[in-house]
Formats: sequence, structure tokens, C-alpha cells
Amino acid sequence: MAGALDKTLPVPLYHQLQAVLKAEIESRKWRADEQLPNETKIAERFGVSKITVRQALQKLAEQGYIRREHGRGTFVARRKFDEGPRELTSFTEEMRRHDLAATSHVLGQSVVEADARVADALLLPLHSPIFVLKRVRLAGGEPMSVQTAHIPAAFVPDLKVTEDTSLYEVLQSRYQLYPARARETYFAAAAEAPAAELLGIPIGAPVFTVERVTHLPNERPFEFVQSVVRGDRYTIVLDLVKPGATSRDPQSNALRLSTS
Repeated sequence: MAGALDKTLPVPLYHQLQAVLKAEIESRKWRADEQLPNETKIAERFGVSKITVRQALQKLAEQGYIRREHGRGTFVARRKFDEGPRELTSFTEEMRRHDLAATSHVLGQSVVEADARVADALLLPLHSPIFVLKRVRLAGGEPMSVQTAHIPAAFVPDLKVTEDTSLYEVLQSRYQLYPARARETYFAAAAEAPAAELLGIPIGAPVFTVERVTHLPNERPFEFVQSVVRGDRYTIVLDLVKPGATSRDPQSNALRLSTS
């Protein structure tokens, strides 16, 4: 069957084919790491030449939708999450928007004394008691980040987080702590051994180290989070608008994850 290509249109056939295959990948007809039919079968399906198929696949590879392995074939790539200015949501809520199940592996939780960096971020005296929660965050069972959250212990007496709960949901329902805004700072880095092992990536692989300070509606900082995020699963995308030009919705900027 020829498929959804129209040879009467002024749009090149390879571009039409690229759009069709991209739509099929985004709709999850083809799953991450699933092998696509070979060039001959795709050409027969759409009634085009193998040169046209090759051009379409090359464009999809350049866009990160597929990967081509010599001697093996063409496979659906694990697409990246895009990150940037966005709504303040929990990891659980963010993954839900990607139709992925968010889970966590708790590495440890305890009350410790704030060091200088944590005290400065939370506007607290040095050595103030701090509740610290360290977790591996997973999407669809795949490790995405190692996250360490610091919260003033006075705000969260007797807090204990389990692996099947959202920290933000507990903070809001039990402690009436409602995040209003946050500021995140991203740094490019190479994965060190402890994080690399937890994330299942090679030592030295590219990662983002991220620091976030979250504020309550009264502007009081109540959470300082340090994360190591996989660089092969996230990209940072920013929409830039010239002063005086029509501005886009600022929420259109985003840190995007591979949803395939």
C-alpha cells in the first residue's frame, strides 16, 4: 500500500515521508529501540525509491528520532526531554505529562546540619538542622537523575518519604507547604563514578548538574535541590524573543525528555 504521500504536491517526497514516519514514532507506533523496516520495505510501502527513503531517514537521524547502526539496521532512538522555563511541577507530574510512570529509589533520608552552601541557599544560620532526602528518579523504570533535596527540618517534623509517594504531594497535604516559584541553575559536567553507577551511564558521560531553590508564596525559600541529570536524555531549549517583538507564551520553553 502506497501510504499517505501525494506526488502532486510541491513538497518533496522525502519530506512527506519524513513527516509520516516522524508522526508514527511520536504516536508510538514504533517504540524506543524498536527496529524499523528496511529501506526496501519502506520504499514498497510508500511507492517511492530507496533514495527517497534514505533521504527521509537521514533527516530523522539528524533530528534524533532514529539511529542507524551499521550492519544491523535502523532503530527508533530514545528521544530527549527538553528543559527550560516551564511551570513549577513535581517530577511525578512532569513525567505524567509524558505518559511515563515516575518512580523513585530512596538512597537515604536523615536530619543533618546545614553546610555553608545549603545554609546560604535557604537563608538559614550555619549548622541549622536540615532534612535531607537523596533519591534516584526514574521514568518508565529508567534512571533519569540523582536528586538530593534539602528542607529546613523545622518545616517538616517527622517527615518520612517512601518510594511510592511524591515529595511535593506530601509537603502540601501534610505540612501545607505550597511551592510558588523556583530558580534553577544548570551546569555542564562529566559524570563522576557514584552518579554514573546509579544512572547506568559511563564515568565521564555528559550530565547536567542542577541546583534549584524553591520558594513559598511569601518568598521564603524552603527547598534546595541538587541534581545530576543525564545529558543523553535531556536537552535545554529556550525561545528567544527580540525586545519589542511579539512574545510567545513563556511556558513554551521547556527541559524535554525522550518520550519514546
